[in-house]
Amino acid sequence: MAKTATLAEILQQKGISLEQRYGGEPPADMVDREVQKEPTPRAKKLRDLYYQTLSSANMEFPYWYTRTYADNIHDVPIIRRAKALKAAYSHLTPMIFPGEKLVMGKTHYYRGSFPMPWLSEGYYMAKGDELYEDAKQRGSTSADELVKWGQGGGNVVKSFGKVVSLAGKFGIRQEEVPALLKTARWWVGKSVEDESAKYEALVPGYAFKTALMRSVICMFESGFTLPQGREVTNYYYPLQYGLDGLIRMCEEKAGEVAGEAGGDLVSGMDRLYFYQAAKLVLEGIQTWILNYAKEARRLASVTEEPVQKKEYEEIAEVLEHIAHKPPETFRQALQMQYTIHIGVLNEDAISGLSPGRIGQVLYPYFEQDIEAGRITEEEVLELLECHRVKFTCIDVFASAGVVGGVLSGNTFNNVSLGGLTKDGLPAANRLEMLILEAGITCACPQPTLSILYDEKLPEEFLLKAIECVKTGTGYPAWMNNRVGMEFMLNQYGAEGMTPEEARAWAIGGCLESSPGSWKPLTLRGKTYWIPGGSGTPTSVGVHFLALPKILECVLFNGKDMRTGEQVFEPHNREIDSYETLVEIFKDYFEKAVDVLNKCNNIQHDIWRKNNMAIWHSILKPDCLDRGLHIGNGGYRFMATYNVETCGTANFINSLAAIKKLVFDDKKYTLEQMKDAILNNFGFKTAEEIGSYSLLQQEKREGGQVYDDIHGDCLMAPKMGNDDPYVDSILKAYEEYVCEVTHKYESLYARPLYVCQISVSTHAPQGAATLATADGRLAGTTYADGSMSPYPGTDVNGPYAVFNSATVWNHAESQNSQLNMKVHPTAVKGLEGARKLLDLTRAYMRKGGFHIQYNIVDSRVLRQAQENPEEHRDLMVRVAGFTQYWVEIGKAIQDEVIARTEYERV
Repeated sequence: MAKTATLAEILQQKGISLEQRYGGEPPADMVDREVQKEPTPRAKKLRDLYYQTLSSANMEFPYWYTRTYADNIHDVPIIRRAKALKAAYSHLTPMIFPGEKLVMGKTHYYRGSFPMPWLSEGYYMAKGDELYEDAKQRGSTSADELVKWGQGGGNVVKSFGKVVSLAGKFGIRQEEVPALLKTARWWVGKSVEDESAKYEALVPGYAFKTALMRSVICMFESGFTLPQGREVTNYYYPLQYGLDGLIRMCEEKAGEVAGEAGGDLVSGMDRLYFYQAAKLVLEGIQTWILNYAKEARRLASVTEEPVQKKEYEEIAEVLEHIAHKPPETFRQALQMQYTIHIGVLNEDAISGLSPGRIGQVLYPYFEQDIEAGRITEEEVLELLECHRVKFTCIDVFASAGVVGGVLSGNTFNNVSLGGLTKDGLPAANRLEMLILEAGITCACPQPTLSILYDEKLPEEFLLKAIECVKTGTGYPAWMNNRVGMEFMLNQYGAEGMTPEEARAWAIGGCLESSPGSWKPLTLRGKTYWIPGGSGTPTSVGVHFLALPKILECVLFNGKDMRTGEQVFEPHNREIDSYETLVEIFKDYFEKAVDVLNKCNNIQHDIWRKNNMAIWHSILKPDCLDRGLHIGNGGYRFMATYNVETCGTANFINSLAAIKKLVFDDKKYTLEQMKDAILNNFGFKTAEEIGSYSLLQQEKREGGQVYDDIHGDCLMAPKMGNDDPYVDSILKAYEEYVCEVTHKYESLYARPLYVCQISVSTHAPQGAATLATADGRLAGTTYADGSMSPYPGTDVNGPYAVFNSATVWNHAESQNSQLNMKVHPTAVKGLEGARKLLDLTRAYMRKGGFHIQYNIVDSRVLRQAQENPEEHRDLMVRVAGFTQYWVEIGKAIQDEVIARTEYERV
């Protein structure tokens, strides 16, 4: 049988090209990364161990949490939760691996996590189980069915031997499965998912909400999947006061507020319970740290090798110190920062808990240790490399739709560098230069790095960041500091945000702008103002609305033509103009946001009443001062919930194609366009051929009848080419969405805002979407990000992309996202580095918020897709984060390969 022609071959025969390169042809020979350095032997050994490790889950934390929670049924809810958390932290088995200088982890596995059935228990059950079927009916598992996991690396995609695969990602020992099922069963009817489902059902339009979930118009729900995260934590209180000091503070504060309402009839009396709960959790954290110290002492006692014995003793000394006192040295402070971070991650299911601007937070210890000769820069670099490996080992346990379809296995621990100080001076420092160097020498996905670009930042620092980009790891990403500050003032001005505090912002998660504040850290009599997170989760709200899928429903009178389900109420209108089309889209979009937001508010209300953050609340201003946890409004900035969107480029391009071909040129009727979409322009589906890249799609027999309309759709105006026709549509949409999302209110009675990123949702949501009017075919992946052009359609160069992307004010949105793929030869040497910096500056100066680069020869990616076992350490930038190529699903791999490659910048 003759091979079916691909779209690329068909277009070539017709003289039509969707070029995937700009600026010329690449060199004949495949080109590797220009910048390649090796980590220190210690870090290399630890990173190599990671490469050999599978993602593992165990039941230790959930067992002790559930057992203690069940035993304290009569306690006040926050005390009951605090006792459960204390028991769980206290019973974690310590595990220290040879060569480690930074220790502790989520579990005793090197790369491990654990389920939290008190949030959601349904997806642990086998398909066919009544709990699974109930979750499926609510739409909770719909995204799971469309996720394509990467088959290599640490993913346990299938069960083997005595290891059972969970959520398509984690392996759990067979003997622990009964404990998992028993624990999960105990939470049936009590979990956040089950409790909230009872009350969501009372929301008018709840059936509509479940249909939105089943259609994957909405990717997932946050109240019981990832109720915290995409925010910046704050390390100030433990660094300044130590754990003993914080316990004393809780005791004193409890005495002050006991029996006092403090003028607050709702939560005033709750302050006493919060301080008591905080004390319990602090004691649990202390025990956890000291258990590791005991293990280090034990290992030292049985180790004869002198160097390793001394290292165990040093670990014990560091842990014994930070278990009680504020850190005094850089190593102690770094260990405390990491411990605090892991402690928060164990408290709740979280992705995107960002360390924030730790190069500035930890600088006091670095500066004083260097000046006193207590440490050298070489020793600091080794510690920072070890820090990177420890963060790369962090996993989050959630459903396949979340861990795979959104996160691609990453957890988005983002370190922000640069920006401005409290006084408006450039904040980059020598420690941040070493953090960049560690990102070069010890290349691994986490923590990812972000530059808060400001015109005041020194050239040396910016060129160091460019050197790091040229490793091909995809980090650091570049954020516009001025745009970020303007967004802070816009969104949080009503809560008291000032220009000074706006300078303390950082990136939470992959790209989410997160509010911060300054705190005075005193070390050996010298005071430093350090930044830290001061807001609630910055990406908790309506999760990833698929814009092209909503437009599909508009065209087909509210029906999801993939499943046949009537999702939206039929509009029953004749779409006789472009204006009518847009009007119906806005109506559907707003109805979706309205019902999803109401249900999300209920989920988070149940979460805050039963699963309140205690350890995290201790850390954030102003909970300890006010005696209020996050659920009672204790955080300084509460207006952080958002409406996330996906598929912007395909949506805008589809509107442009319909406007031009149907309403302006009248070349086709809308019925002809709908027929072509419904029949996938005569092609097989992506699922049928196993490729998710547009150009590799294959023609179906007899499909030639749609060649003309498909060709015209492909050649219709596309975003990213400095074309006023399509850019005016983008501008109108952005002005609408940035404004309309403010009319919705979170459970904290604050206005929502729009968040415009894709993470990895552009793969499963693309899989759920028919062909689109821009020529994209059924099941293929959307364009990534929000300002990224659809692969192969940006034909006028990077500056044309910039002009298109900045036709609207980026400060009106929490973020925007622009990915570019550049061939290594285009930025080779110092001259190439300066060109890349100039390119970045140009976008920032035009008002762009974010840009990030894959510096890679596309042929390397194709080779790695064919021979993954030879490319275990290859990393790429996906959409706001970096991940190992072998752990990314094929749909995302195909999309990254297909992106336009710039041979000249």
